[in-house]
Amino acid sequence: MALSFSSKALLHFCFVLFMFLLLGSSSAQLSENFYAKKCPNIFNAVNSVVHSAVAKEPRMGGSLLRLHFHDCFVNGCDGSVLLDDTSSTKGEKTAPPNNNSLRGFEVIDAIKSKVESLCPGVVSCADILAIAARDSVANLGGPLWKVKLGRRDSKTASFSDASSGVIPPPFSTLSNLINRFKAQGLSTKDMVALSGAHTIGKARCITYKDHIYNDKNIDSLFAKSRQRNCPRTSGTIKDNNVAVLDFKTPNHFDNVYYKNLINKKGLFHSDQVLYNGGSTDSLVKAYSNNPKAFEYDFVNAIIKMGNIKPLTGSKGEIRKQCRRAN
Repeated sequence: MALSFSSKALLHFCFVLFMFLLLGSSSAQLSENFYAKKCPNIFNAVNSVVHSAVAKEPRMGGSLLRLHFHDCFVNGCDGSVLLDDTSSTKGEKTAPPNNNSLRGFEVIDAIKSKVESLCPGVVSCADILAIAARDSVANLGGPLWKVKLGRRDSKTASFSDASSGVIPPPFSTLSNLINRFKAQGLSTKDMVALSGAHTIGKARCITYKDHIYNDKNIDSLFAKSRQRNCPRTSGTIKDNNVAVLDFKTPNHFDNVYYKNLINKKGLFHSDQVLYNGGSTDSLVKAYSNNPKAFEYDFVNAIIKMGNIKPLTGSKGEIRKQCRRAN
Protein backbone atom coordinates (compact mmCIF):
# COMPACT_ATOMS: atom_id res chain seq x y z
CA MET A 1 0.00 0.00 0.00
CA ALA A 2 1.43 3.38 -1.04
CA LEU A 3 2.23 5.89 1.67
CA SER A 4 0.21 9.09 1.61
CA PHE A 5 1.97 12.42 1.09
CA SER A 6 1.53 13.30 4.76
CA SER A 7 3.00 9.96 5.84
CA LYS A 8 6.02 10.49 3.61
CA ALA A 9 6.46 14.00 4.98
CA LEU A 10 6.25 12.67 8.54
CA LEU A 11 8.86 10.00 7.81
CA HIS A 12 11.12 12.58 6.21
CA PHE A 13 10.75 14.85 9.23
CA CYS A 14 11.58 12.03 11.62
CA PHE A 15 14.65 11.11 9.57
CA VAL A 16 15.89 14.69 9.51
CA LEU A 17 15.27 15.04 13.25
CA PHE A 18 17.14 11.79 13.91
CA MET A 19 20.13 12.91 11.81
CA PHE A 20 20.15 16.28 13.57
CA LEU A 21 20.22 14.63 16.97
CA LEU A 22 22.87 12.21 15.79
CA LEU A 23 25.11 14.73 14.07
CA GLY A 24 24.20 17.98 15.79
CA SER A 25 27.25 19.81 17.02
CA SER A 26 27.94 19.87 20.72
CA SER A 27 28.24 23.65 20.49
CA ALA A 28 24.49 23.75 19.85
CA GLN A 29 24.05 22.41 23.38
CA LEU A 30 25.87 25.41 24.86
CA SER A 31 23.78 28.43 25.74
CA GLU A 32 24.36 32.02 26.79
CA ASN A 33 21.58 31.61 29.38
CA PHE A 34 22.65 28.24 30.76
CA TYR A 35 22.96 29.50 34.36
CA ALA A 36 20.20 32.13 34.23
CA LYS A 37 18.05 30.24 36.74
CA LYS A 38 20.59 27.93 38.38
CA CYS A 39 23.23 30.58 39.17
CA PRO A 40 22.08 34.04 38.10
CA ASN A 41 25.00 35.89 39.74
CA ILE A 42 27.70 33.82 38.06
CA PHE A 43 29.01 36.65 35.87
CA ASN A 44 29.34 39.16 38.71
CA ALA A 45 31.08 36.57 40.85
CA VAL A 46 33.66 35.68 38.19
CA ASN A 47 34.31 39.26 37.12
CA SER A 48 34.83 40.51 40.67
CA VAL A 49 37.75 38.09 41.11
CA VAL A 50 39.16 38.66 37.61
CA HIS A 51 38.92 42.43 37.98
CA SER A 52 40.87 42.39 41.25
CA ALA A 53 43.51 40.01 39.89
CA VAL A 54 44.06 42.00 36.68
CA ALA A 55 44.11 45.33 38.55
CA LYS A 56 46.81 43.92 40.82
CA GLU A 57 48.80 42.40 37.94
CA PRO A 58 47.74 43.22 34.36
CA ARG A 59 49.79 40.26 33.07
CA MET A 60 47.22 37.99 34.70
CA GLY A 61 44.73 38.92 31.97
CA GLY A 62 46.92 37.30 29.34
CA SER A 63 47.56 34.32 31.61
CA LEU A 64 43.86 33.60 32.14
CA LEU A 65 43.11 33.98 28.43
CA ARG A 66 45.92 31.53 27.66
CA LEU A 67 44.54 28.97 30.11
CA HIS A 68 41.30 28.82 28.11
CA PHE A 69 43.25 28.36 24.86
CA HIS A 70 45.49 25.60 26.22
CA ASP A 71 42.47 23.87 27.73
CA CYS A 72 40.44 23.85 24.52
CA PHE A 73 43.27 22.68 22.25
CA VAL A 74 43.80 19.46 24.24
CA ASN A 75 40.74 17.22 23.92
CA GLY A 76 38.31 20.12 23.95
CA CYS A 77 37.20 22.77 26.45
CA ASP A 78 36.77 20.48 29.45
CA GLY A 79 38.84 22.03 32.25
CA SER A 80 41.42 19.24 32.01
CA VAL A 81 44.32 21.72 32.03
CA LEU A 82 43.45 22.58 35.65
CA LEU A 83 43.88 19.07 37.04
CA ASP A 84 46.90 18.38 39.22
CA ASP A 85 48.91 15.19 38.74
CA THR A 86 47.79 12.23 40.84
CA SER A 87 49.59 9.07 41.94
CA SER A 88 48.13 7.27 38.93
CA THR A 89 47.79 10.01 36.31
CA LYS A 90 50.18 12.58 34.88
CA GLY A 91 48.16 15.56 33.75
CA GLU A 92 48.66 18.49 31.37
CA LYS A 93 50.24 21.02 33.72
CA THR A 94 53.76 19.60 33.37
CA ALA A 95 53.56 18.94 29.60
CA PRO A 96 56.20 20.92 27.63
CA PRO A 97 53.83 23.66 26.37
CA ASN A 98 52.58 24.28 29.92
CA ASN A 99 55.35 23.44 32.38
CA ASN A 100 56.66 26.50 34.25
CA SER A 101 54.64 28.54 31.79
CA LEU A 102 50.90 28.43 32.46
CA ARG A 103 49.80 30.59 35.36
CA GLY A 104 46.65 31.87 37.00
CA PHE A 105 45.56 28.62 38.62
CA GLU A 106 45.17 30.33 41.99
CA VAL A 107 42.83 32.90 40.42
CA ILE A 108 40.67 30.10 39.02
CA ASP A 109 40.66 28.52 42.50
CA ALA A 110 39.45 31.80 44.00
CA ILE A 111 36.70 32.11 41.37
CA LYS A 112 35.58 28.53 41.94
CA SER A 113 35.47 29.05 45.71
CA LYS A 114 33.33 32.16 45.31
CA VAL A 115 31.00 30.50 42.81
CA GLU A 116 30.62 27.39 44.98
CA SER A 117 29.55 29.58 47.90
CA LEU A 118 26.78 30.99 45.72
CA CYS A 119 25.75 27.92 43.72
CA PRO A 120 27.25 24.68 45.06
CA GLY A 121 27.85 21.96 42.46
CA VAL A 122 26.38 23.93 39.56
CA VAL A 123 29.11 25.75 37.59
CA SER A 124 31.89 23.82 35.85
CA CYS A 125 35.56 24.76 35.90
CA ALA A 126 35.55 24.63 32.09
CA ASP A 127 32.87 27.33 32.01
CA ILE A 128 34.78 29.39 34.59
CA LEU A 129 37.78 29.35 32.24
CA ALA A 130 35.64 30.62 29.36
CA ILE A 131 34.10 33.44 31.42
CA ALA A 132 37.44 34.41 32.99
CA ALA A 133 39.02 34.65 29.53
CA ARG A 134 36.25 36.99 28.38
CA ASP A 135 36.48 39.13 31.52
CA SER A 136 40.28 39.33 31.25
CA VAL A 137 39.97 40.81 27.76
CA ALA A 138 37.20 43.22 28.83
CA ASN A 139 39.08 44.40 31.93
CA LEU A 140 42.04 45.34 29.73
CA GLY A 141 39.95 47.45 27.38
CA GLY A 142 38.93 44.79 24.88
CA PRO A 143 35.50 43.69 23.67
CA LEU A 144 32.83 42.14 25.86
CA TRP A 145 30.92 39.22 24.37
CA LYS A 146 28.23 36.77 25.42
CA VAL A 147 29.85 33.51 26.49
CA LYS A 148 28.16 30.24 25.59
CA LEU A 149 28.00 27.98 28.64
CA GLY A 150 27.02 24.47 29.66
CA ARG A 151 30.37 22.68 29.49
CA ARG A 152 31.09 19.97 32.02
CA ASP A 153 34.46 18.99 33.47
CA SER A 154 36.60 16.05 32.44
CA LYS A 155 37.57 13.51 35.08
CA THR A 156 41.06 13.00 33.64
CA ALA A 157 43.85 14.89 31.90
CA SER A 158 46.48 13.64 29.45
CA PHE A 159 50.16 14.55 29.59
CA SER A 160 50.80 12.76 26.31
CA ASP A 161 48.00 14.55 24.45
CA ALA A 162 49.16 17.94 25.73
CA SER A 163 52.71 17.04 24.63
CA SER A 164 51.73 15.83 21.15
CA GLY A 165 52.08 19.13 19.31
CA VAL A 166 48.39 20.08 19.25
CA ILE A 167 49.35 23.36 20.94
CA PRO A 168 51.48 25.28 18.42
CA PRO A 169 54.85 26.26 19.92
CA PRO A 170 56.27 29.81 19.67
CA PHE A 171 58.74 28.68 16.97
CA SER A 172 55.93 27.42 14.69
CA THR A 173 56.02 27.96 10.95
CA LEU A 174 53.00 29.55 9.28
CA SER A 175 51.91 26.23 7.80
CA ASN A 176 52.11 24.57 11.23
CA LEU A 177 49.96 27.33 12.75
CA ILE A 178 47.38 27.01 9.98
CA ASN A 179 47.30 23.20 10.26
CA ARG A 180 47.14 23.09 14.07
CA PHE A 181 44.18 25.46 14.11
CA LYS A 182 42.52 23.70 11.18
CA ALA A 183 42.71 20.45 13.15
CA GLN A 184 40.54 22.14 15.79
CA GLY A 185 38.01 23.33 13.22
CA LEU A 186 39.40 26.86 13.18
CA SER A 187 40.15 28.76 9.98
CA THR A 188 43.25 30.72 9.03
CA LYS A 189 41.31 33.90 9.77
CA ASP A 190 40.43 32.52 13.22
CA MET A 191 44.10 31.76 13.81
CA VAL A 192 45.29 35.26 12.87
CA ALA A 193 42.54 36.88 14.96
CA LEU A 194 43.24 34.70 18.00
CA SER A 195 46.97 35.43 17.68
CA GLY A 196 45.96 38.99 18.49
CA ALA A 197 45.62 37.79 22.09
CA HIS A 198 49.36 38.51 22.15
CA THR A 199 48.46 42.16 22.51
CA ILE A 200 48.50 41.41 26.26
CA GLY A 201 50.67 39.28 28.52
CA LYS A 202 54.34 38.45 28.82
CA ALA A 203 56.63 35.65 27.63
CA ARG A 204 59.74 33.98 28.99
CA CYS A 205 63.14 34.52 27.36
CA ILE A 206 63.48 30.83 26.47
CA THR A 207 60.41 31.07 24.22
CA TYR A 208 61.60 33.97 22.05
CA LYS A 209 65.41 33.65 22.31
CA ASP A 210 65.89 31.97 18.95
CA HIS A 211 63.85 34.65 17.18
CA ILE A 212 65.77 37.62 18.57
CA TYR A 213 69.21 36.10 17.91
CA ASN A 214 68.83 33.99 14.78
CA ASP A 215 65.90 35.21 12.67
CA LYS A 216 66.32 37.80 9.92
CA ASN A 217 62.71 39.01 9.81
CA ILE A 218 63.06 41.18 12.90
CA ASP A 219 63.87 44.85 13.42
CA SER A 220 67.50 45.00 14.52
CA LEU A 221 67.00 47.64 17.21
CA PHE A 222 64.00 45.74 18.59
CA ALA A 223 66.06 42.53 18.68
CA LYS A 224 68.91 44.26 20.53
CA SER A 225 66.54 45.77 23.08
CA ARG A 226 65.14 42.32 23.83
CA GLN A 227 68.59 40.73 23.96
CA ARG A 228 69.54 42.94 26.92
CA ASN A 229 67.22 40.96 29.18
CA CYS A 230 67.57 37.63 27.40
CA PRO A 231 71.16 36.33 26.96
CA ARG A 232 72.00 33.97 24.11
CA THR A 233 73.31 31.26 26.44
CA SER A 234 70.59 28.84 27.53
CA GLY A 235 70.27 26.84 30.72
CA THR A 236 70.51 29.72 33.18
CA ILE A 237 67.97 31.34 35.47
CA LYS A 238 67.72 34.20 32.96
CA ASP A 239 65.79 31.89 30.63
CA ASN A 240 62.83 32.81 32.84
CA ASN A 241 63.23 36.58 32.39
CA VAL A 242 60.08 37.97 30.82
CA ALA A 243 59.26 40.51 28.15
CA VAL A 244 55.91 41.98 27.17
CA LEU A 245 54.38 40.52 24.01
CA ASP A 246 53.22 43.93 22.80
CA PHE A 247 55.94 46.44 23.65
CA LYS A 248 53.78 49.50 22.90
CA THR A 249 50.50 48.89 24.78
CA PRO A 250 51.22 45.77 26.88
CA ASN A 251 48.33 46.27 29.31
CA HIS A 252 45.66 47.19 26.79
CA PHE A 253 43.77 44.80 24.52
CA ASP A 254 43.96 46.47 21.11
CA ASN A 255 45.20 46.00 17.53
CA VAL A 256 48.70 47.40 18.10
CA TYR A 257 50.05 43.82 18.01
CA TYR A 258 49.44 43.80 14.25
CA LYS A 259 51.11 47.18 13.78
CA ASN A 260 54.14 45.72 15.57
CA LEU A 261 54.24 42.79 13.12
CA ILE A 262 54.24 45.16 10.14
CA ASN A 263 57.23 46.89 11.73
CA LYS A 264 58.96 43.51 12.27
CA LYS A 265 58.62 43.76 16.02
CA GLY A 266 56.84 40.52 16.85
CA LEU A 267 58.31 38.84 19.93
CA PHE A 268 57.81 35.21 18.85
CA HIS A 269 58.89 33.60 15.61
CA SER A 270 55.26 32.41 15.40
CA ASP A 271 54.09 36.01 15.66
CA GLN A 272 56.27 37.40 12.91
CA VAL A 273 55.50 34.58 10.43
CA LEU A 274 52.00 36.05 10.22
CA TYR A 275 53.54 39.00 8.39
CA ASN A 276 56.46 37.69 6.40
CA GLY A 277 55.40 37.69 2.75
CA GLY A 278 52.90 34.86 3.20
CA SER A 279 49.19 34.21 2.88
CA THR A 280 48.26 35.97 6.12
CA ASP A 281 49.90 39.33 5.38
CA SER A 282 46.62 40.81 4.13
CA LEU A 283 44.78 39.91 7.33
CA VAL A 284 47.53 41.46 9.48
CA LYS A 285 47.30 44.64 7.41
CA ALA A 286 43.52 44.68 7.69
CA TYR A 287 43.55 44.28 11.47
CA SER A 288 46.32 46.87 11.88
CA ASN A 289 44.14 49.42 10.07
CA ASN A 290 40.75 48.45 11.48
CA PRO A 291 40.50 47.72 15.22
CA LYS A 292 36.77 47.01 14.96
CA ALA A 293 37.35 44.35 12.32
CA PHE A 294 39.95 42.73 14.59
CA GLU A 295 37.62 42.78 17.61
CA TYR A 296 34.72 41.37 15.58
CA ASP A 297 36.80 38.50 14.19
CA PHE A 298 38.50 37.85 17.54
CA VAL A 299 35.15 37.52 19.31
CA ASN A 300 33.78 35.17 16.65
CA ALA A 301 36.96 33.08 16.77
CA ILE A 302 37.12 32.75 20.56
CA ILE A 303 33.45 31.76 20.74
CA LYS A 304 34.18 29.15 18.06
CA MET A 305 37.24 27.97 20.00
CA GLY A 306 35.14 27.70 23.16
CA ASN A 307 32.87 25.28 21.31
CA ILE A 308 35.61 22.70 20.68
CA LYS A 309 34.35 19.30 21.85
CA PRO A 310 32.73 20.33 25.14
CA LEU A 311 31.40 17.69 27.50
CA THR A 312 27.67 18.27 27.85
CA GLY A 313 24.57 16.51 29.14
CA SER A 314 25.60 13.63 31.41
CA LYS A 315 29.21 13.46 30.22
CA GLY A 316 31.95 14.43 32.65
CA GLU A 317 31.12 16.05 35.97
CA ILE A 318 30.91 19.35 37.82
CA ARG A 319 34.07 19.41 39.92
CA LYS A 320 33.90 20.64 43.48
CA GLN A 321 37.50 21.83 43.17
CA CYS A 322 39.11 22.62 39.84
CA ARG A 323 42.44 20.95 40.66
CA ARG A 324 41.04 17.48 41.15
CA ALA A 325 38.24 15.24 40.02
CA ASN A 326 35.44 14.52 42.48
